Amino acid sequence: MKAIVGTIVVFGSLLGGYLPHGSVGILIQPLEVLIICGGALGAFIIANPGWVVKKSFSGALGLAKPDPYNKEVYMELLGLMFRIFNKARREGLMAIEADVEDPHSSELFSASPKVSSDHHAVDFICDYLRLMISGASNPYQLEDLMILEMDIHHHEAAAPAEAIGKVAEALPGFGIVAAVLGIIVTMGYLDAGPLEIAHHMSVALVGTFLGILVAYGVVGPISSDMANRAHNEGAYFGTIKTCLMANLNGYAPQIAVEFGRKSIPASERPSFQEVEEFLQTQK
Repeated sequence: MKAIVGTIVVFGSLLGGYLPHGSVGILIQPLEVLIICGGALGAFIIANPGWVVKKSFSGALGLAKPDPYNKEVYMELLGLMFRIFNKARREGLMAIEADVEDPHSSELFSASPKVSSDHHAVDFICDYLRLMISGASNPYQLEDLMILEMDIHHHEAAAPAEAIGKVAEALPGFGIVAAVLGIIVTMGYLDAGPLEIAHHMSVALVGTFLGILVAYGVVGPISSDMANRAHNEGAYFGTIKTCLMANLNGYAPQIAVEFGRKSIPASERPSFQEVEEFLQTQK
Protein backbone atom coordinates (compact mmCIF):
# COMPACT_ATOMS: atom_id res chain seq x y z
CA MET A 1 0.00 0.00 0.00
CA LYS A 2 2.76 2.48 0.88
CA ALA A 3 4.43 1.80 -2.49
CA ILE A 4 1.21 2.70 -4.29
CA VAL A 5 0.73 5.84 -2.19
CA GLY A 6 4.33 6.89 -2.78
CA THR A 7 4.01 6.40 -6.55
CA ILE A 8 0.83 8.47 -6.63
CA VAL A 9 2.57 11.25 -4.70
CA VAL A 10 5.57 11.24 -7.07
CA PHE A 11 3.59 11.37 -10.30
CA GLY A 12 0.85 13.56 -8.83
CA SER A 13 3.40 16.16 -7.76
CA LEU A 14 5.16 16.15 -11.12
CA LEU A 15 2.00 16.40 -13.18
CA GLY A 16 0.49 18.93 -10.77
CA GLY A 17 3.45 21.22 -11.25
CA TYR A 18 3.73 20.66 -15.00
CA LEU A 19 0.19 20.63 -16.38
CA PRO A 20 -0.65 24.32 -15.68
CA HIS A 21 2.17 25.27 -18.06
CA GLY A 22 2.51 22.38 -20.53
CA SER A 23 0.76 19.58 -22.40
CA VAL A 24 0.89 16.02 -21.16
CA GLY A 25 0.83 14.80 -24.75
CA ILE A 26 4.47 15.73 -25.37
CA LEU A 27 5.52 13.53 -22.42
CA ILE A 28 3.98 10.41 -23.99
CA GLN A 29 6.81 9.14 -26.17
CA PRO A 30 6.69 5.34 -26.61
CA LEU A 31 9.89 5.26 -28.69
CA GLU A 32 11.82 7.12 -26.00
CA VAL A 33 10.50 4.64 -23.42
CA LEU A 34 11.57 1.77 -25.68
CA ILE A 35 15.11 3.13 -25.99
CA ILE A 36 15.53 3.86 -22.26
CA CYS A 37 13.75 0.92 -20.66
CA GLY A 38 14.76 -1.58 -23.35
CA GLY A 39 18.40 -0.58 -23.13
CA ALA A 40 18.38 -0.74 -19.33
CA LEU A 41 16.63 -4.13 -19.36
CA GLY A 42 19.14 -5.56 -21.83
CA ALA A 43 22.08 -4.34 -19.76
CA PHE A 44 20.44 -5.77 -16.63
CA ILE A 45 20.09 -9.21 -18.25
CA ILE A 46 23.70 -9.15 -19.47
CA ALA A 47 25.10 -8.13 -16.08
CA ASN A 48 23.34 -10.66 -13.85
CA PRO A 49 22.95 -14.45 -13.60
CA GLY A 50 19.56 -15.91 -14.40
CA TRP A 51 18.53 -16.53 -10.79
CA VAL A 52 19.14 -12.87 -9.91
CA VAL A 53 17.05 -11.72 -12.89
CA LYS A 54 14.22 -14.06 -11.88
CA LYS A 55 14.30 -13.07 -8.22
CA SER A 56 14.48 -9.39 -9.13
CA PHE A 57 11.20 -9.52 -11.00
CA SER A 58 9.45 -11.71 -8.41
CA GLY A 59 10.81 -9.55 -5.59
CA ALA A 60 9.67 -6.32 -7.25
CA LEU A 61 6.17 -7.74 -7.79
CA GLY A 62 6.16 -8.95 -4.19
CA LEU A 63 6.43 -5.37 -2.95
CA ALA A 64 2.72 -5.02 -3.64
CA LYS A 65 2.16 -7.30 -0.63
CA PRO A 66 2.81 -6.22 2.98
CA ASP A 67 6.19 -7.00 4.51
CA PRO A 68 5.78 -10.53 5.95
CA TYR A 69 8.17 -9.93 8.87
CA ASN A 70 5.75 -8.19 11.19
CA LYS A 71 4.84 -8.51 14.85
CA GLU A 72 2.36 -11.30 14.22
CA VAL A 73 4.87 -13.58 12.49
CA TYR A 74 7.44 -12.92 15.23
CA MET A 75 4.87 -13.95 17.84
CA GLU A 76 4.22 -17.16 15.90
CA LEU A 77 7.97 -17.79 15.72
CA LEU A 78 8.43 -17.34 19.47
CA GLY A 79 5.49 -19.67 20.08
CA LEU A 80 7.01 -22.32 17.79
CA MET A 81 10.39 -22.06 19.47
CA PHE A 82 8.78 -22.38 22.88
CA ARG A 83 6.77 -25.47 21.90
CA ILE A 84 9.83 -27.17 20.41
CA PHE A 85 12.08 -26.39 23.37
CA ASN A 86 9.40 -27.34 25.88
CA LYS A 87 8.79 -30.73 24.25
CA ALA A 88 12.54 -31.43 24.00
CA ARG A 89 13.03 -30.46 27.66
CA ARG A 90 10.17 -32.65 28.91
CA GLU A 91 10.66 -35.70 26.66
CA GLY A 92 14.25 -35.40 25.41
CA LEU A 93 15.71 -34.26 22.10
CA MET A 94 14.75 -37.50 20.35
CA ALA A 95 11.10 -36.63 20.95
CA ILE A 96 11.25 -33.84 18.36
CA GLU A 97 13.04 -35.95 15.70
CA ALA A 98 9.82 -36.72 13.82
CA ASP A 99 8.84 -33.03 13.86
CA VAL A 100 12.24 -32.05 12.46
CA GLU A 101 12.26 -34.72 9.75
CA ASP A 102 8.76 -33.90 8.52
CA PRO A 103 7.82 -30.39 9.69
CA HIS A 104 4.86 -30.14 7.29
CA SER A 105 3.15 -33.01 9.13
CA SER A 106 4.19 -31.79 12.57
CA GLU A 107 1.63 -30.39 14.99
CA LEU A 108 4.35 -28.14 16.44
CA PHE A 109 4.93 -26.43 13.09
CA SER A 110 1.32 -26.48 11.86
CA ALA A 111 0.31 -24.34 14.85
CA SER A 112 2.45 -21.53 13.35
CA PRO A 113 1.22 -21.32 9.73
CA LYS A 114 3.01 -18.07 8.85
CA VAL A 115 6.35 -19.50 9.96
CA SER A 116 5.67 -22.84 8.30
CA SER A 117 4.95 -21.16 4.96
CA ASP A 118 8.52 -19.81 4.86
CA HIS A 119 10.49 -22.85 3.72
CA HIS A 120 13.85 -21.09 4.21
CA ALA A 121 13.06 -20.45 7.88
CA VAL A 122 11.70 -23.98 8.39
CA ASP A 123 14.81 -25.51 6.79
CA PHE A 124 17.06 -23.31 8.94
CA ILE A 125 15.29 -24.34 12.15
CA CYS A 126 15.14 -28.03 11.28
CA ASP A 127 18.73 -28.27 10.05
CA TYR A 128 20.16 -27.01 13.33
CA LEU A 129 17.76 -28.97 15.49
CA ARG A 130 18.80 -32.04 13.51
CA LEU A 131 22.45 -31.28 14.26
CA MET A 132 21.64 -30.92 17.95
CA ILE A 133 19.77 -34.24 17.95
CA SER A 134 22.77 -35.85 16.22
CA GLY A 135 25.05 -34.73 19.03
CA ALA A 136 26.53 -31.46 17.72
CA SER A 137 26.47 -29.65 21.04
CA ASN A 138 29.44 -27.27 20.78
CA PRO A 139 27.76 -23.84 20.88
CA TYR A 140 30.73 -21.99 19.38
CA GLN A 141 30.95 -24.22 16.32
CA LEU A 142 27.21 -24.17 15.73
CA GLU A 143 27.02 -20.39 16.13
CA ASP A 144 29.87 -19.92 13.64
CA LEU A 145 28.06 -22.19 11.21
CA MET A 146 24.79 -20.27 11.66
CA ILE A 147 26.53 -16.94 11.07
CA LEU A 148 28.19 -18.29 7.92
CA GLU A 149 24.90 -19.62 6.56
CA MET A 150 23.08 -16.37 7.40
CA ASP A 151 25.79 -14.33 5.66
CA ILE A 152 25.47 -16.44 2.52
CA HIS A 153 21.67 -16.25 2.62
CA HIS A 154 21.71 -12.48 3.18
CA HIS A 155 24.10 -11.99 0.27
CA GLU A 156 21.76 -13.95 -2.00
CA ALA A 157 18.69 -12.12 -0.67
CA ALA A 158 20.32 -8.72 -1.21
CA ALA A 159 21.63 -9.47 -4.72
CA PRO A 160 18.34 -8.63 -6.56
CA ALA A 161 18.04 -5.27 -4.77
CA GLU A 162 21.65 -4.42 -5.60
CA ALA A 163 21.12 -5.42 -9.25
CA ILE A 164 18.03 -3.23 -9.55
CA GLY A 165 19.95 -0.41 -7.85
CA LYS A 166 22.54 -0.63 -10.64
CA VAL A 167 19.72 -0.26 -13.17
CA ALA A 168 18.55 2.89 -11.38
CA GLU A 169 22.07 4.29 -11.61
CA ALA A 170 22.21 3.52 -15.35
CA LEU A 171 18.79 4.88 -16.36
CA PRO A 172 19.81 8.58 -16.47
CA GLY A 173 22.60 7.55 -18.85
CA PHE A 174 20.14 5.76 -21.11
CA GLY A 175 17.97 8.89 -20.92
CA ILE A 176 20.91 10.90 -22.27
CA VAL A 177 21.37 8.31 -25.04
CA ALA A 178 17.71 8.75 -25.99
CA ALA A 179 18.13 12.54 -25.92
CA VAL A 180 21.23 12.38 -28.16
CA LEU A 181 19.36 10.20 -30.64
CA GLY A 182 16.55 12.75 -30.52
CA ILE A 183 18.99 15.54 -31.33
CA ILE A 184 20.32 13.49 -34.27
CA VAL A 185 16.76 13.15 -35.55
CA THR A 186 16.24 16.89 -35.07
CA MET A 187 19.29 17.61 -37.24
CA GLY A 188 17.36 16.15 -40.16
CA TYR A 189 14.68 18.81 -39.75
CA LEU A 190 16.86 21.92 -39.72
CA ASP A 191 15.33 23.05 -43.00
CA ALA A 192 11.83 22.80 -41.48
CA GLY A 193 10.01 25.58 -39.69
CA PRO A 194 10.85 26.63 -36.12
CA LEU A 195 7.77 24.92 -34.68
CA GLU A 196 8.78 21.60 -36.23
CA ILE A 197 12.33 21.93 -34.88
CA ALA A 198 11.03 22.91 -31.44
CA HIS A 199 8.77 19.84 -31.38
CA HIS A 200 11.64 17.45 -32.13
CA MET A 201 13.84 19.20 -29.57
CA SER A 202 11.10 18.75 -26.98
CA VAL A 203 10.85 15.04 -27.79
CA ALA A 204 14.63 14.72 -27.39
CA LEU A 205 14.57 16.40 -23.99
CA VAL A 206 11.77 14.10 -22.87
CA GLY A 207 14.31 11.26 -23.10
CA THR A 208 16.50 12.84 -20.43
CA PHE A 209 13.43 13.59 -18.33
CA LEU A 210 12.10 10.03 -18.50
CA GLY A 211 15.48 8.48 -17.70
CA ILE A 212 15.84 10.57 -14.55
CA LEU A 213 12.20 10.16 -13.52
CA VAL A 214 12.17 6.36 -13.87
CA ALA A 215 15.55 6.11 -12.10
CA TYR A 216 14.78 8.22 -9.04
CA GLY A 217 10.98 7.98 -8.96
CA VAL A 218 10.40 4.28 -9.67
CA VAL A 219 13.39 1.92 -9.97
CA GLY A 220 15.52 3.46 -7.19
CA PRO A 221 12.71 3.27 -4.60
CA ILE A 222 11.96 -0.32 -5.66
CA SER A 223 15.60 -1.22 -5.06
CA SER A 224 15.60 0.45 -1.64
CA ASP A 225 12.38 -1.27 -0.56
CA MET A 226 13.70 -4.66 -1.66
CA ALA A 227 16.91 -4.01 0.29
CA ASN A 228 14.86 -3.15 3.38
CA ARG A 229 12.94 -6.41 3.08
CA ALA A 230 16.17 -8.38 2.70
CA HIS A 231 17.42 -6.69 5.87
CA ASN A 232 14.16 -7.56 7.67
CA GLU A 233 14.53 -11.17 6.60
CA GLY A 234 18.06 -11.19 8.00
CA ALA A 235 16.75 -9.86 11.32
CA TYR A 236 14.13 -12.64 11.35
CA PHE A 237 16.81 -15.30 10.92
CA GLY A 238 18.81 -13.57 13.63
CA THR A 239 15.94 -14.10 16.05
CA ILE A 240 15.79 -17.79 15.14
CA LYS A 241 19.53 -18.08 15.77
CA THR A 242 19.27 -16.32 19.13
CA CYS A 243 16.53 -18.68 20.33
CA LEU A 244 18.39 -21.79 19.19
CA MET A 245 21.66 -20.70 20.75
CA ALA A 246 20.01 -19.83 24.07
CA ASN A 247 18.40 -23.26 24.17
CA LEU A 248 21.68 -24.96 23.26
CA ASN A 249 23.37 -23.11 26.11
CA GLY A 250 20.94 -24.70 28.55
CA TYR A 251 18.44 -21.94 29.24
CA ALA A 252 14.85 -22.87 30.05
CA PRO A 253 12.40 -22.61 27.10
CA GLN A 254 10.77 -19.39 28.34
CA ILE A 255 14.17 -17.74 28.92
CA ALA A 256 15.43 -18.86 25.51
CA VAL A 257 12.34 -17.30 23.92
CA GLU A 258 12.95 -14.09 25.89
CA PHE A 259 16.47 -13.97 24.42
CA GLY A 260 14.83 -14.20 21.01
CA ARG A 261 12.30 -11.49 21.83
CA LYS A 262 15.07 -9.07 22.73
CA SER A 263 16.70 -9.61 19.33
CA ILE A 264 13.55 -8.60 17.42
CA PRO A 265 13.73 -5.12 15.79
CA ALA A 266 12.12 -2.54 18.06
CA SER A 267 9.42 -1.62 15.53
CA GLU A 268 8.03 -5.19 15.59
CA ARG A 269 9.07 -6.37 19.05
CA PRO A 270 6.21 -7.51 21.32
CA SER A 271 6.37 -6.59 24.98
CA PHE A 272 7.45 -9.04 27.66
CA GLN A 273 3.87 -9.18 28.95
CA GLU A 274 2.45 -9.89 25.49
CA VAL A 275 4.85 -12.77 24.96
CA GLU A 276 4.29 -14.19 28.44
CA GLU A 277 0.51 -14.16 27.96
CA PHE A 278 0.88 -15.72 24.53
CA LEU A 279 3.16 -18.49 25.79
CA GLN A 280 0.58 -19.41 28.42
CA THR A 281 -1.65 -20.51 25.53
CA GLN A 282 1.14 -22.63 24.02
CA LYS A 283 1.68 -24.98 26.97
